[in-house]
Amino acid sequence: MTKRPNVLWIMADQLRFDYLSCYGHPHLHTPNIDALAARGVKFNNAYVQSPVCGPSRMSAYTGRYVRSHGSTWNGTPLRVGEPTLGDHLREVGARAVLVGKTHMTADAEGMAWLGIDPSSEIGVRVSECGFEPFERDDGLHPDSPRQRWSAYDDYLVAHGFTSENPWEDFANSGLDANGDLLSAWLLKNSRLPANVPEEHSETAYMTDRAMAFMTEAAKEDSPWVCHLSYIKPHWPYIVPAPYHDMYDETHIVPPIRSAEERQTSHPLMNAYQNARVCQSFARDQVREHVIPAYMGLIKQLDDNLGRLFAWMDAEGHSENTIIAFTSDHGDYMGDHWLGDKDFYHEMAVKVPLIIADPRPEANKTRGQSSDALVEMIDLAPTFMNALGAPAKPHVIEGRDLTPILHDTDGFSRNYVISEHDYHWSDMARTLEQPQENAHTKMIFDGRWKYIRCEGFDPVMFDLLTDPDELNDIGTSMTQEHMDVRARMEAALLTWAARHHTRITATPRVLAGQSKAAESGILIGFWDENEYLEAVGKPFDSLTPVGRG
Repeated sequence: MTKRPNVLWIMADQLRFDYLSCYGHPHLHTPNIDALAARGVKFNNAYVQSPVCGPSRMSAYTGRYVRSHGSTWNGTPLRVGEPTLGDHLREVGARAVLVGKTHMTADAEGMAWLGIDPSSEIGVRVSECGFEPFERDDGLHPDSPRQRWSAYDDYLVAHGFTSENPWEDFANSGLDANGDLLSAWLLKNSRLPANVPEEHSETAYMTDRAMAFMTEAAKEDSPWVCHLSYIKPHWPYIVPAPYHDMYDETHIVPPIRSAEERQTSHPLMNAYQNARVCQSFARDQVREHVIPAYMGLIKQLDDNLGRLFAWMDAEGHSENTIIAFTSDHGDYMGDHWLGDKDFYHEMAVKVPLIIADPRPEANKTRGQSSDALVEMIDLAPTFMNALGAPAKPHVIEGRDLTPILHDTDGFSRNYVISEHDYHWSDMARTLEQPQENAHTKMIFDGRWKYIRCEGFDPVMFDLLTDPDELNDIGTSMTQEHMDVRARMEAALLTWAARHHTRITATPRVLAGQSKAAESGILIGFWDENEYLEAVGKPFDSLTPVGRG
């Protein structure tokens, strides 16, 4: 056991905050996640920096906003040289280890330009968001080749599940009554049991791999952050027995949407509604097929986390491991007539966040909830603090959550920011938006949610009077709403005008820049007395520039 705590950072892909019982779901009971909240802090207002997997995760792994790291959508590489949590931890002898998904795309061109071998130690770290890949698994598509980075396909084959694509044919497909294989990429097949026993499913497998890592790490002295990153409940929506039929239509919460939303005149929102995935989830038949499977996936996750937490207790890991549980974004599931994610209603951009810190300093906050506005980028500086890494405000844009965990002063935030680049999408094609204009930005201050839609009117909601976000007041002409829009636009401009890319401005560099005269750079001095007053030593003690 190390003197510094370890960190188990659990992330469930596409998990809505309100599909956990500790966040209020009336039918989906998640006792193990609830128990984690009972011994930690549950954050009620945690927001991701983008409602899309890749950019959200790159912000989490760098502690930086999307506009800063530049990985604006899935498949956009995180550029070589962008500092990550793993880089900061290695400086203090700690490890950052991956078990599961990152959605990282390596900057192959940047590595080639710099002559970095992708298979070298540095190349692997650059390719894996700064993590040591104990095991990476980003999932596949129906016609994808075997992943080079994941052993899950080989694991399935070793246990008798053999095909050209085991991930697709077993973990993400089901059998009908005639024994025919049906893919869960078709939503109509979501209610089938996955064609794999639960103990060999992806969620169970990654849980086992996290245990394997901790067992191995216990033999060493280095503290670690283990990022246990589950693919599910992200689509394809299919879950093994017995979870496939635990829930039915009677457990589905009615959709949050209105007829007025359906008749929107906002071009961008109309384009969203007309996208294929949104048209699908706007249909009750689709919701009734998919949501019970989605709930089953979350129940399976909770059970596996219970298995993991019990094992950690028995092995002595719990007493020295901070556990953080969260998601990279949510899922609309037909709310607001939308599907998947990609916009900024609460069910897409707000995520669960629970942090259980076993250290005595956190005793007084156990079981508490915090309403503070927090961002996913706050996790990196929080973990750095716990493992003894110095703060790096010139690089890290997140804010350390330790004051909230330990009930001390030092944390405050007036608003949260999220961004989306939709240039790739049906919406951009429908609207004929060029790449440079196909982006949106959200700023939320706890009441007013303002969304700048480049080229179109803004969208705005007042969550105090309209908590379900059904009434877009982005063009309302009341004086209050106009004043709020002006204030939020100004705050967004102030945020955008900050130093976001000055990551080489270390304290040492800044200190050197403030001592130009002492280093022989003399600008604007009238005489020796003025120099003496400013620098604190006589002019003749300095060898004039150009003389020796």
